Amino acid sequence: MGKKKKQKAQDATAESVAASGEALRSEFEGTREVTMGGITGRETPDELLRGRFPAFVGRQERTGYELMARAMDEDYATFMTLSGAMTPAGLHQSCLIPLIERGLIDCLTTTGANLYHDAHRIIGHRIREIDPNAGDLALRLARIIRIYDLGFWEETLLETDMLFSAILRLPQFQRRMTTPELHYLLGEAIAGIEEALGVKQPSLLATCYRRAVPIFVGAVQDGSIFLNIVKLKRLFPETFKLEVDVNDDVYEMGAMQHHCFGTLDRKMAIFILGGGVPKNYTLQGEPLLEQILGVHTEGFDIDVQFCVDPVDNGALSSCPAGEGHTWGKVSPEGVSRSQYVHADVTAVFPWVTYALLSDAKRQRPHRRLYDQRAAALAALDLAVAAGRDELLKTVEYPLVGESLAPAADKKSKKKKKA
Repeated sequence: MGKKKKQKAQDATAESVAASGEALRSEFEGTREVTMGGITGRETPDELLRGRFPAFVGRQERTGYELMARAMDEDYATFMTLSGAMTPAGLHQSCLIPLIERGLIDCLTTTGANLYHDAHRIIGHRIREIDPNAGDLALRLARIIRIYDLGFWEETLLETDMLFSAILRLPQFQRRMTTPELHYLLGEAIAGIEEALGVKQPSLLATCYRRAVPIFVGAVQDGSIFLNIVKLKRLFPETFKLEVDVNDDVYEMGAMQHHCFGTLDRKMAIFILGGGVPKNYTLQGEPLLEQILGVHTEGFDIDVQFCVDPVDNGALSSCPAGEGHTWGKVSPEGVSRSQYVHADVTAVFPWVTYALLSDAKRQRPHRRLYDQRAAALAALDLAVAAGRDELLKTVEYPLVGESLAPAADKKSKKKKKA
């Protein structure tokens, strides 16, 4: 390239950079200014969150709140995930149950532990605040179980095991079922116990049963309710017939999401408290539908997560919506309508819930998705059947070596040779 041409190219580049810089300056001038008056104590929670949280984790919290409020006000189908030891900490009583009662949560995914520990209070046991540095050896001698700075008697676990063992032996449990079915029946039984005992603060299980909110547990075998199922299976092999169908469970989560955006024509939002299995179990509905079953979906349109995990260690608990979008779990719009709030759930979510519920108009009729299970499953069955021919093309792959071929194929080849 000659000197003149080279200089011309450099001048063009400089002009382009300058123009780009001017455009950015112009755009920057239109962004929100960080200026505010002092807090007077007369602000509403909404005014405080929207107007006094301008930066850093505070801004993340503000944006998360605004997205949650939008999803609720625009009648999104809302999926909530709950990990960690949230029910021992009482977060379900302070936040989740009030949100469910106002019709603002449509489907819940949690851990078996959260449902199990919630039942302690129903049968009269107490969870108390303790010093996390009191000494675990001394606590063990006193038969006190510790969850960081919460404690309860060891007898609490033993009696809760007895409670669930007695419930699980009832006739209605003696069949194969999914986790929403299991927890609906458990909720029905617990609700009956609450009414008989005059319990004033209902459990999460009973509340979801009364409002027909499906409860999924993605790793059901990793919790004490299921440990009691293991025990009963060994004690009563002839009469105890309860089995959890994990295949149908995953399919049912896909059906619920397909029902919401397909049949009900609702956009979907996901609110993630913590991370873990509940997060992915709910987000994997889109890969199941689109990539595995060949049924079109868009994923979640609003994604808000409260979690302390770092995002740069590859852990699923902390992956942002953009990363989830590369898997198809979140829609393109959802990437721009997403917020990861880097904070402990127990530190910020009660405050966000307070702000959300301070608006008396922020409530809606209960969607009662559990009552629509049969219709949701039937609709997904039809969609899968419609694409069966294309789907059959995805089950074949040229395996190396006859030893890897299915047994049926081997028999077929032997008959041909004969």
